[in-house]
Amino acid sequence: MRVLIACEFSGVVRDAFAARGHDAWSCDLLPTERPGQHLQCDVRDVLGDGWGLVVAHPPCDHLAVSGARWFPAKQADGRQQQAIEFFMDFVNCPSLRVAIENPVGIMSTRYRKPDQIIQPWQYGHGETKATCLWLKGLAALVPTDIVQGRTPRVHHESPGPDRWKNRSRTLDGVAQAMATQWG
Repeated sequence: MRVLIACEFSGVVRDAFAARGHDAWSCDLLPTERPGQHLQCDVRDVLGDGWGLVVAHPPCDHLAVSGARWFPAKQADGRQQQAIEFFMDFVNCPSLRVAIENPVGIMSTRYRKPDQIIQPWQYGHGETKATCLWLKGLAALVPTDIVQGRTPRVHHESPGPDRWKNRSRTLDGVAQAMATQWG
């Protein structure tokens, strides 16, 4: 199956699908961190290219409730509306199978409630990071490895230029569950 992992620079989810024999591609404005099939472009330019599955990770900077104190400025200058429209591009893409991943945020009211909220500790990682999934043509993910020792690692990420990257990467156990269950 042709799989597009949208807004992914890390290659983690792409590689999980590729390891299972899928024609998997990541797409981001940034170069990929891992060698592999990667399109460095605006994902909207390739959304209509006949993907059997689209797994999208649209940026959450202007959507996540963790940044609610900046919402008034982001609404005033249009950044939040642009982020909402970008999210909706995935909702409306032609693929029959779509998963859109984002943290808890305004899309629950601006679009609809997510189909599922997952945590890394359900997939072998001893930490918390509530992640919403909006699904089209896909079943909810089933936990694969529930572990103890749940810490909010991403909330304690040190300040620095790569903080946003480190917080946004999909963890391997979640990527493996996506590839196994949706592939």
